[in-house]
Amino acid sequence: MTDVPIASFRVAALQTVSGPDVTANLVAAGALAEEAAAAGAKIVALPEYFGIMGLRDTDKLAARERPGAGPIQDFLANTAHRLGLWLVGGSVPLDAGRDDRVYNSSLVYDPQGRLAARYDKIHLFGLELGAEKFSEARTILPGATITTVDTPFGRLGLSVCYDLRFPELYRAMGTVDLILVPSAFTATTGDAHWEVLLRARAIENQTCVLAPAQGGVHPSGRRTHGHTMVVDAWGRVLAERANDGPGVVLADIDPAATESVRRSLPALEHRTLRGV
Repeated sequence: MTDVPIASFRVAALQTVSGPDVTANLVAAGALAEEAAAAGAKIVALPEYFGIMGLRDTDKLAARERPGAGPIQDFLANTAHRLGLWLVGGSVPLDAGRDDRVYNSSLVYDPQGRLAARYDKIHLFGLELGAEKFSEARTILPGATITTVDTPFGRLGLSVCYDLRFPELYRAMGTVDLILVPSAFTATTGDAHWEVLLRARAIENQTCVLAPAQGGVHPSGRRTHGHTMVVDAWGRVLAERANDGPGVVLADIDPAATESVRRSLPALEHRTLRGV
């Protein structure tokens, strides 16, 4: 278990409606990050695909960046440093050494603008439901490494979107103090499952969940669910954006309240099928 700070701290989950123009997306994300920083947020998280949601799935291939170099990564490093906060870049298309695939990578930067952690999305979304057809495996190479990162505010567990459906991923993280779930849920799957899955992951892992999301109609015509959300360790929704469109969702995380949940109902200690 990590050393838990006594004081509460503010987090911000940013909701965007990203399109194919990387520069325009970064300008919009920067404005939201500034709003969050002005409100006192110490950890700010952007959604999946915040830097590019193209007209076609293959557009992300053209926007790929080499690790450590590129406009999206420069934006994240500079913004974290300029605003003096921990910044989670929901996902960035990073080179995977193949022409036809990229990694969908969540990057965490510290207040000095240094890369503190990278997580490559492990579970790739696929859906065939009526006219809706998605297959991330056509353009994304799956990661293979579970990633956590220690911060002054506790240990963060990193995941991206479709990972949310796989509880074994979060169990394998061990004890974490805040789970990150940057997402671009479809309107259909989000309406059915988004809130219940977020609350379930918070309850079963007895930790808070920070879930920034894409939310609205994108230039491609795709509609994402939105409902950017922060959930506490008891499964209560602390804050949520009910509307489509860009916005900032703020919540205060109280580590003492999380520890109280774990002491009162020590479910993690009661596990009998460890490692299964």
